[in-house]
Amino acid sequence: MDRFNTAPRAAVEAALLTCCGSRRWARRVADHRPYPGLDALLAAADEASYDLSPAEISDALAGEPSPVAPAGAPPAARTALTAAHAAYESNFGHAFVISLDGRRPEEYLDHVLAGIHARLSHDPDHERAVAADELRRIARARIVHLLSHPQGHRAAKKPTKTRKPARNQAKNV
Repeated sequence: MDRFNTAPRAAVEAALLTCCGSRRWARRVADHRPYPGLDALLAAADEASYDLSPAEISDALAGEPSPVAPAGAPPAARTALTAAHAAYESNFGHAFVISLDGRRPEEYLDHVLAGIHARLSHDPDHERAVAADELRRIARARIVHLLSHPQGHRAAKKPTKTRKPARNQAKNV
């Protein structure tokens, strides 16, 4: 936590952008340093996520990768996941996001497929709210990972073309 609180602002923002693709969110969380502990940081991250505009949520969603089938998944499962993602993206115009925090790896595929199928019935406004909440949960998990594995965090989430934090800065947090 000390490293997070004392790192240069640009490095903290770059690291936070690997947690959530909203620049305003990253700035806001970085601006409220120092945090007395992880709980305070996570509360601030939650608060900042609740204030995102629809356009900022869209920006954050644009940088999110779709969940992929685990290595060794049967071809039928990979096909089902690809088809479900295509249907979701066609309906809502962005990648499907879901927090897998607290799930065992062997549950990931079933949880993702069930989530996509359940959420395909949502109207766009309701789904936007659900996706925003999932982004908030994902960001929380990524922050925890960032603070507990500062050198290995980049591997947990690959950078995308919409989010380009400097690699050397993100490693310094």
